[in-house]
Amino acid sequence: MSQRLKLEIKAPDAVEGQDLVVLVSDTLALPEAARRPAGEGAQALLARAAAAERFKGKAFSGLTLPAPEGAPYERLIAIGVGAQDERAGLDFVKLGGAIAGRLGAGRSAEIVLALPEGKIDAQHGADLALGLRLRAYAFDRYKTKSKDKDEAEPRAVTLRTADPAALKKALKAADAVAAGVIQARDLVNEPPNVLYPEEFAERAGKLEKLGVEVEILDEKALKKIGMRALLGVGQGSRRESRVVVMRWNGAGKGEKPVAFVGKGVTFDTGGISLKPGAGMEDMKGDMAGAACVVGLMQALAARKAKVDAVGVIGLVENMPDGNAQRPGDIVTSLSGQTIEIINTDAEGRLVLADVLWYTQERFKPRFMIDLATLTGAILVALAQEHAGLFSNDDELAARLAAAGTATGETVWRLPLGKAYDKMIDSKFADMKNAAGRHGGSITAAQFLQRHVGETPWAHLDIAGTGMAAKDSEINRSWGPGWGVRLLDRLVADHYEG
Repeated sequence: MSQRLKLEIKAPDAVEGQDLVVLVSDTLALPEAARRPAGEGAQALLARAAAAERFKGKAFSGLTLPAPEGAPYERLIAIGVGAQDERAGLDFVKLGGAIAGRLGAGRSAEIVLALPEGKIDAQHGADLALGLRLRAYAFDRYKTKSKDKDEAEPRAVTLRTADPAALKKALKAADAVAAGVIQARDLVNEPPNVLYPEEFAERAGKLEKLGVEVEILDEKALKKIGMRALLGVGQGSRRESRVVVMRWNGAGKGEKPVAFVGKGVTFDTGGISLKPGAGMEDMKGDMAGAACVVGLMQALAARKAKVDAVGVIGLVENMPDGNAQRPGDIVTSLSGQTIEIINTDAEGRLVLADVLWYTQERFKPRFMIDLATLTGAILVALAQEHAGLFSNDDELAARLAAAGTATGETVWRLPLGKAYDKMIDSKFADMKNAAGRHGGSITAAQFLQRHVGETPWAHLDIAGTGMAAKDSEINRSWGPGWGVRLLDRLVADHYEG
């Protein structure tokens, strides 16, 4: 992994970088704080170039032009923030990403943190820095060919602000969240021969350095506990399954924790119900839910969140050897309920069934949220625009939706109900693990709901958002680390203090 960014915070004095970045509205007027560093002639040069390029200062648009004669920098980069009456909803994380996209590799840049109508406060400045860090990320550790010197050098970015101390303070939390997202991205991007269940568990164990208590349950322990649904998924693999329990005790009051559960299928062939070969390489990302939970626990610990939080991930590899689970098998889950296996490619819900039951029984949490790249059906319904949200608790669902709007990691609630639940009834067992094509995401959620008891619970189906991500202002990575920012915001807004 390469983050390709070195960040400094300084007062708005002399310009030292190759590029000077200024923020402009639809009027194209330079902010007052940017006029002196930009130098004489910069405003007129910007006006002429904007007219020639039809640059209107729309939010997140950009214009790059040579510096005026005699300026101490090489390029002037204007980034649009839109009209003043549209400014209330400006996404500063996205703005930071848009700026990073304009900066060349290996260059140094100065960003004047000021809007045409005044300075940018510390929190918005920290959000902008978060966007810079996320856009600068690249997963390139397996590339061996030589690169140009400029590509190998990180960008050196200086944020110029009237209050460096306040920005540095606000950046601590933003940097913690950035590190959590990057941790999740790294995990999702890793190849499956490198990141198998045991290795994934070991990497999660490194969170102990941040004060997270980590417990790794091996197959012997899982058999003793009775996680037969989870173990059934992994029984065809030479790689042993694992469950990892992570605890962050930041509240210190003995309160019930909040709990996050992640599906971690480090590679999914589909098992005996084998997937088509085309595109199967993407199934290394079938552990994006577990990656998010690890990234979230890192973020909470690194920013010393005042909350007691539990993260539990089920790690398996789904392979089709002679010992693999068969369609028609019946397994008894940790809850004591029996499950008829209809399709071995509906494996994630089996993993989550045991982990959800274990989490609610052991920790009695205030709520549980699980994340899973669970169904292709959610892509049919929502494409890659939203994650599917299912919940038995209206307040929790509403809070998740609000956090999604605030972070841009949006969710869309879909229904649960008795009619859908009936679709997973089995002739031979208490339930079956697949119910056909119709309502596939809903019936998968109904299956999970049978393993959460009375605990307030939400299920996020992230098959469309957790891997193979679309390019955006803040992400150019196949694995986007989706969900870390969403859940950190949820905790920060409602469950700390």
